Amino acid sequence: MLDVLMRAGSFIAVILLGYFLKKIGFFKQEDFTILSRITIRITLPATIISSFAGREIDMALLSLALLSIGCGLLYVAIGFLINRKYGREQQAFEMLNLPGYNIGTFVIPFAQSFLGPMGVVATSLFDTGNSVICLGGAYSMAVMVKDGTGFSVKRILKSLAHSVPFVCYVLVLVMNLLKISMPGFVMSCAGIIGNANAFMAMLMIGVGFKLEGNKAQIRTIVKLLSIRYGVAMILAWIFYFLLPFGLEIRQALVILAFSPIGSAVPAFTGEMKGDVGLSSALNSLSILISIAIIVTLLTVML
Repeated sequence: MLDVLMRAGSFIAVILLGYFLKKIGFFKQEDFTILSRITIRITLPATIISSFAGREIDMALLSLALLSIGCGLLYVAIGFLINRKYGREQQAFEMLNLPGYNIGTFVIPFAQSFLGPMGVVATSLFDTGNSVICLGGAYSMAVMVKDGTGFSVKRILKSLAHSVPFVCYVLVLVMNLLKISMPGFVMSCAGIIGNANAFMAMLMIGVGFKLEGNKAQIRTIVKLLSIRYGVAMILAWIFYFLLPFGLEIRQALVILAFSPIGSAVPAFTGEMKGDVGLSSALNSLSILISIAIIVTLLTVML
């Protein structure tokens, strides 16, 4: 347990380091974009490659992608149903800000450090489905409700085609299923670069952390976060006690259930002309809550 707490404490220390360096002017807010690009387009794909390579994937694990899509659609449906009396704008906002998981830059570093290669594989497969929701699915449905423009499959496919982690997930998964080996030089490079992913991801979170919610937004924030983590508790119980997977995979799914709201959500909220300040506050607070819950769960489970 002490080892878990020490490693989790190290993650938190790197987040605080990023936040402190921004406060003293070493990093600027716009540097978050650079760190995000390095993490999402370089270190995260390297982690995916090194984790999948040479590992037999049970076909049953492919269902994790569908499970993730189902979880995302559940949150979208909740956002739609509980706001039927409050207008299309609020419906659209909550449909976009309730679903989606911050997996690539938040959960995968935890899985990488605490749950081993199979935990990373399970997390990556889950994130493949999550990408469908985070990178266009929830946004398209929210816009459909707000503006009546209709569900855009083309928008979703275009977003996914430009997502380096998603393309990487698909590539290594297909290669794995076809028994095609990754070149040794590529694997060696991926291993070295992937080792930096946890540090880069936590540093990025610290630099990007911001909380701008005002008193008028507190009720909405409490409501949405209560729904988010209340549903997460139910899903985590189902994942751990009812799903027919090995212990390491079920542990990964429990952590995934409590991951923060997707990091791209505030950007999509801005594109939809929604309340970006409220969305950013929700996103930042969900990171704090998820850190506390996930560290506690790791201490209990490991």
